[in-house]
Amino acid sequence: MAKRNLYLSNVPVEEALSKYLKALEHLAPRFEEIPVVESLDRITRSAVFARLNSPLYSSAAMDGIAVIASNTTGARESNPVVLTEGKDFVPVDTGDPVRPPFDAVIMAEDLVEAEHNQSFRILEAASPWQHVRPVGEDIVKGEMIIPGRHRIRPFDIGVLLSGGITHIEVYAKPLVAIIPTGTELVEPGRAIEAAALSGAIVESNGRMFEALVNQGGGRGVYFAPLCDDYALLRESVRKAADEYDMVLVNAGSSAGREDFTVEVLRELGEVIVHGVAMKPGKPVILAKINGKPVIGTPGYPVSAYISYETFAAPVLSILSGRRVSSTQRIEAVISRRIVSSLKHREYVRVKAGRVGGRLVASPLARGAGAAMSLVRADGFCVIDQHSEGIEAGEKVPVELFRSIEEINRTLVVTGSHDPALDIIADMMTNNGAYMASTHVGSLAGLQALKRGECHIAPVHLLDEETGFYNISWLKNIFADEKVSLVKGLGRVQGLIIPKGNPLGITGIPDLSRPELRYVNRQRGAGTRLFLDFSLKKEGIDPSSISGYKREAVTHMAVAAAIQAGDADLGMGVASAAGALGLDFIPLGEEEYDFAVHPDFFELGEMQIFLDILRSPEFHNRLGDLGSPFDAYTWNKAGEIIKKWE
Repeated sequence: MAKRNLYLSNVPVEEALSKYLKALEHLAPRFEEIPVVESLDRITRSAVFARLNSPLYSSAAMDGIAVIASNTTGARESNPVVLTEGKDFVPVDTGDPVRPPFDAVIMAEDLVEAEHNQSFRILEAASPWQHVRPVGEDIVKGEMIIPGRHRIRPFDIGVLLSGGITHIEVYAKPLVAIIPTGTELVEPGRAIEAAALSGAIVESNGRMFEALVNQGGGRGVYFAPLCDDYALLRESVRKAADEYDMVLVNAGSSAGREDFTVEVLRELGEVIVHGVAMKPGKPVILAKINGKPVIGTPGYPVSAYISYETFAAPVLSILSGRRVSSTQRIEAVISRRIVSSLKHREYVRVKAGRVGGRLVASPLARGAGAAMSLVRADGFCVIDQHSEGIEAGEKVPVELFRSIEEINRTLVVTGSHDPALDIIADMMTNNGAYMASTHVGSLAGLQALKRGECHIAPVHLLDEETGFYNISWLKNIFADEKVSLVKGLGRVQGLIIPKGNPLGITGIPDLSRPELRYVNRQRGAGTRLFLDFSLKKEGIDPSSISGYKREAVTHMAVAAAIQAGDADLGMGVASAAGALGLDFIPLGEEEYDFAVHPDFFELGEMQIFLDILRSPEFHNRLGDLGSPFDAYTWNKAGEIIKKWE
């Protein structure tokens, strides 16, 4: 059996970074001289000083005539002064030189033609240097234009050229080798082919690193994925350490039998740290070869990203001259309890929005492989290493990816999932507003609304006694509190099954077949309640269903499990089955509505939401979701019902 690696340490994050930077104290950037016109976003090596004045000469700031100010003394409407061209003035346009003896400009709008040709009557005296840009008014030769380690902006280029600077010395872009590893990896272009290969994974981290390096002022050089071969990895890393300023090796840093990265780095150079007290990202490797930084990152996407931002970005900033961009930190109320380990600093992805004057952060999926959680996230809630977690309702620091302005224009939507929410979110963005949607199920969404942690709670809760949806649940949960129900969509709920129905599934009674593998929704989800109601009618014990305890948090996740062959059936909406080309057995139409506190109807973002919900454009896009099924109806969409009426 191949040998497994063990972590050498569990070093706190700050200590690990400090040790690594100390080991790289000798690290020095390279510099180069480039034309100013090609310097956008580059970083200056040192301060740049003007070689020319700007303007180069005193010039007219307006169209008109250049005059000698003293010759206009006493001019007024009752006693105009007549000036003659050539003798008393010369015509000028904006930017023309104003040379002695002339020392002022009178605007064309203030000139009155006199009886004599090429003469004007002046009705107001000119003051010395009025409407004249003196030499060096903008830039004086010898003054500093921009400081050292400054990121050059478009208007900086214009000022540099005006100050006589045509070439500038900047930090050379460090070359960063990016080496993905793993026999299971295939290039993105082979994604369709890879889908048929057992165990194949589309390589994506390397391209993410390439973009991060380029964004950080370097030049990422992407290597084709390497298979898990010690000699091949060793030679590739050795060559890269010779030819590049920095090397990133993705995957192979953990404790697997084919995780060779740490042994290769030990053989070729020095491993400073292997194993950091953070989650995700624990098995990161901080090393150097020939004095050059080499970092081994974990293979899971979120671990890879956090490892890069925590350790690679600060090293790249030394080489590129570009300072690590500081994230905006806010304080927010956490909407759900988060349990954490005392052993690690944990980075929890969150959605954020302002609800009733409070900033609210809702946790997203925490798995290191949940790459979409990075796309959906508005920021990180960082839980310190020695904390056991955070209770719901506590205030926590959040490092934002998005601007606070966008956060303030965000509707927080917490509750039941439906693919239609993605369409609404897209249409809201086109109207200058945003949606932060987290899928926790109908009941948890109503509780979040009750606690003031969201603007909207999507619900589809069936009352078994009355057969009606949602209203009775709102009455029970909110009692005498104000709450409104915005009617949403009628949607078809049923069983999602493989294409062609190879197992001959006909309905709910089939769930009792022992050979069938079911995938369920989470507790509190309206779909879960609908299932339990259906099982009760059929007299089926939930414990007899294989997979009843296996939970998915969205309809699309249920459909994906069935499409992948990991489950034989699951309950969900028709649109999810249609989106993935699966078959569907309808069991009934339900009402997917939105619980809203009445005060929130005053928000501009809420009005945009309601306008979209009622719009033909939205309804047309819904029609495409469920094809080939009739997945939705919308005859009452946007109608507002107050529960106390």
